[in-house]
Amino acid sequence: MLKTALKPRWILMLILAMVIAAVFVLLSQWQFSSSRDEPPTAPTTTETVRPLTEVLDPLTPLYATNADQMVSLDGVFVPGTRVLVQDRLLGGDDGLWVVQGFAVDASSNSSARTAPSGTSGSRGSSGPPGDEAVIPVVLGWVQHPEDAVPVPEQEGAASVVGRLLPPEAPAVQRPVEGEVPTLSTAELSNLWDAPIYSAFVVASEVDAGGAAVPFDRDMTRVVVGPQPQETPVNWLNIFYAIEWVVFAGFAFFLWWRLVADDHRRSLEDAADAAEASHSREASQVGETGGTREASGLDRATAGRAVDRPVTLPGDPSSPSTPSESGMHRD
Repeated sequence: MLKTALKPRWILMLILAMVIAAVFVLLSQWQFSSSRDEPPTAPTTTETVRPLTEVLDPLTPLYATNADQMVSLDGVFVPGTRVLVQDRLLGGDDGLWVVQGFAVDASSNSSARTAPSGTSGSRGSSGPPGDEAVIPVVLGWVQHPEDAVPVPEQEGAASVVGRLLPPEAPAVQRPVEGEVPTLSTAELSNLWDAPIYSAFVVASEVDAGGAAVPFDRDMTRVVVGPQPQETPVNWLNIFYAIEWVVFAGFAFFLWWRLVADDHRRSLEDAADAAEASHSREASQVGETGGTREASGLDRATAGRAVDRPVTLPGDPSSPSTPSESGMHRD
């Protein structure tokens, strides 16, 4: 087996199998590294307040690296945009969130990125929002819809500080006037008929003209803390990584199997050659023995012929039979 494996062609095949296995191992390592999604930002980073315009652009998705970030935003509350979001739990009690649209002033931050087409980019602080992108702001929690009736809507220019969170998926439910089943920015965009951020802000502070606004005076403030820093695992990538390791082992198994087959064929050829040689030798031995037997028979026959005397007629030295003597007497 070893002599067969040391043949030049099988050494070259072994090198090729090693190269293929190395590629498979690298692919497996890549799959293992991809099995863990990008971890969320550390709490020490998310708790540092950053301008919203530096974190997220309107009409762009919010990724995990920017979610849960504390942000500040300047703009104006949009009148007539207040809605109640159903099925919100607070301390084990079911209630509703009070949400209102906030038109973000992208020009309020000098380092803000360029707003996409369809946004005005600047406006007067007391003017209408126009085409400014709107973001939903959670102002508080009420247990019953009627509890929100005496709560006045926020108006005018303001500065908001809160936690930036991803939107929820829309839900099919019988519509209730002034209420929505989930905080879906796609649904709110249709209700408000305005460009919207793909996120919402849970407000912790609201200032107007440099003075704090008691926006949660008749409501319960919604407090959202930093999210757990758990990195989700993608089991499908782990399965693919294991598959690549199996493929790498199969490359060596295939090489070993080919060498074993070649070794088996060489043994069979050697056995066939030995059998053929043995048959030839047996045939030659048989022919030689037959010749010897024939020669011995000829010699025996010749010996008997020599031992028997040759009798000639009229030879007086040859013995005569009684019949021959009587005939002579007559």
